[in-house]
Amino acid sequence: MRRKLLFLVLAQIFVISVMAQPQDPVSWDFSSQAVGENEYELIFKAEIDHPWHLYSSNLPKGGPIATKPYYNEGEGFEIMGKIIEITKAKVKFDEGFQMDVGTIEGNAEFRQKVKIEAGSSVTISGEIEYQVCDDVNCLPPTVAEFSFTLTPENKTQEVGTVDDAKVKIATDLTDDADLTEDADAGKDKSLWRFFWIAFGAGLLALLTPCVFPMIPMTVSFFMQGSENRARSVFRGLVFGISIVSIYTMLGVIVSLTNLGPDAANALSTHWIPNLIFFILFILFAFSFFGMYELVLPTKWVNKADQGADKGGVAGAFFMALTTVLVSFSCTGPIVGALLVEAAGGLALKPILGMFGFALAFAIPFTVFAIFPSLLKGLPKSGGWLNSIKVVLGFVVLAFSMKFLLPLDPTQQILTRELVLAIWTVLFFLMGMYFLGKIKFAHDSDMPHVSVPRLLLAIVAFVFSIYLFMGMFGAPLKTVAPLLPPKSVDWIDLTANRGVVVSSHQESECAPEKYTDMFHMPYNLTAYYDLEEGLACAKQTGKPVFIDFKGHFCSNCKKMEAAVWSDPGVQSILRNEFIIIALYTDDRTKLPENEWYTSEVDGKVKKTIGQQNIDYEIKNFKTNTVPLYVIMDSEGNVVNKPRGTDLNVASYTAWLKEGIALAE
Repeated sequence: MRRKLLFLVLAQIFVISVMAQPQDPVSWDFSSQAVGENEYELIFKAEIDHPWHLYSSNLPKGGPIATKPYYNEGEGFEIMGKIIEITKAKVKFDEGFQMDVGTIEGNAEFRQKVKIEAGSSVTISGEIEYQVCDDVNCLPPTVAEFSFTLTPENKTQEVGTVDDAKVKIATDLTDDADLTEDADAGKDKSLWRFFWIAFGAGLLALLTPCVFPMIPMTVSFFMQGSENRARSVFRGLVFGISIVSIYTMLGVIVSLTNLGPDAANALSTHWIPNLIFFILFILFAFSFFGMYELVLPTKWVNKADQGADKGGVAGAFFMALTTVLVSFSCTGPIVGALLVEAAGGLALKPILGMFGFALAFAIPFTVFAIFPSLLKGLPKSGGWLNSIKVVLGFVVLAFSMKFLLPLDPTQQILTRELVLAIWTVLFFLMGMYFLGKIKFAHDSDMPHVSVPRLLLAIVAFVFSIYLFMGMFGAPLKTVAPLLPPKSVDWIDLTANRGVVVSSHQESECAPEKYTDMFHMPYNLTAYYDLEEGLACAKQTGKPVFIDFKGHFCSNCKKMEAAVWSDPGVQSILRNEFIIIALYTDDRTKLPENEWYTSEVDGKVKKTIGQQNIDYEIKNFKTNTVPLYVIMDSEGNVVNKPRGTDLNVASYTAWLKEGIALAE
């Protein structure tokens, strides 16, 4: 029994010691491949340990660190274009950065095309920077050094690296890149979620004034020759399948013309396509309000009508084409929004999205074409259809703000407050419209407000108030993905709710170092230099709260948004601790007299981030962030350091435990 107990204790100690070691879950292989006369591809392959993920090489501004090589200066070679991401990244919404980012799990491959001078051997060296995170922790940005020797006479090239990066020599120049397919469960889940969103959009499109009245008009076409039941059913099915095929073909075109991550990133971040989309959405919104009608060229519709007159299978197809073309003025913005959203994702996303939209759109037409007697149960078209169109105009106008955000990446003009103010006004006006206080060109007279319109008005007003509260500090988690991030000057009336400001903010040891560079959320006061913070702790007798964090740490931002936003947690941090925030990924270079050689790895630490991460590794045997440490005023650790913990109660209990032990 004693042996068994001793074994379990030793095993636990071993596991804890292993888990506490600094982690480097990425191994790199570097090789090269000739692709033309004096042209080569530099191949960067990474093996990523589970459950970590590497970030894509194409990320929006303000997000985490993208995987990117940096080349040392040299002669005899030319870097051609940007690095190409061979392994497709999984695009998902990052709660920490409040944006869509691309991540890669398992294996990653990147390629960079270069051209060398004829007849000369060239060495290209440098380092590739990358960052990895899992669902709980992030590691600071890391670099792996590489060195490629390219010789025109030799097609097999030697590759050199240093540190822990693995070495691999390319011997088979005809070996195609092993593309990672969208096969994992997360991607499947993302695809199916998008399919059902598109399906719902198809159902919504049926209620627009351009589409709904066409159902009985279209069915009347199929009632000709309906005495032949089998032929009638067949033509109805051809009609429905044709609608699905036409819309799905749009998805196929978008998928085939998607030139990879660069194109998707350009579509979502470049100002030109976003300005075009914004203008189109504004035009559609004004059309929905009745300012003018957006229609496709009459010539196109007339030709489709002529084809429909032929009858038979061809007639059913052309009738479907006519339906699609005529309904475009209402379905255009819905289809456009789906395609824009799909273009930045997986290769199958545009196809599956258009299929889902078309399936929902075609089912009622097909069912009523096969069973025309069901038409009797449909409500008559009238003013209610135009009301739907106007409401859709308000929604399209609000959604158009999404395309304006990339035009002002620093949010100097299009701030969070401005976007929320615009949305607040739009949904307030929508509520007034439901009550009949606002009337557009094609609206019918409304002698009284019906109960459904009253309920919809209440919903619009409630949502408007909800958005208004966000202008003064409410987190608005449901719509946060569509909003710009909070600025440093953000007005937050909830930040100090029930919180007494700590006296050390006005004490003699107020923070001075780096306060112009770094800032804390929720107006918390922090020291950004370890020695300065510890000195203040000794002077005030307060315990120390060390926050190992990073500019590019998603989980750090997630903790601050989900846990530090709690008034109770803020009160404890603000009043009970001397906070020391140590950025482990900051690249600010220190004066040379502050450099030192690390006892951990023997390297010279020259930047703020390098020195902070070195301190974390040396004292706490880990390099993960976030890491929270509580010390007494003398600098002694009082309880077990803690990483990501999204449970407010658990985190609060840990803070209180540290305060009690530090006394």
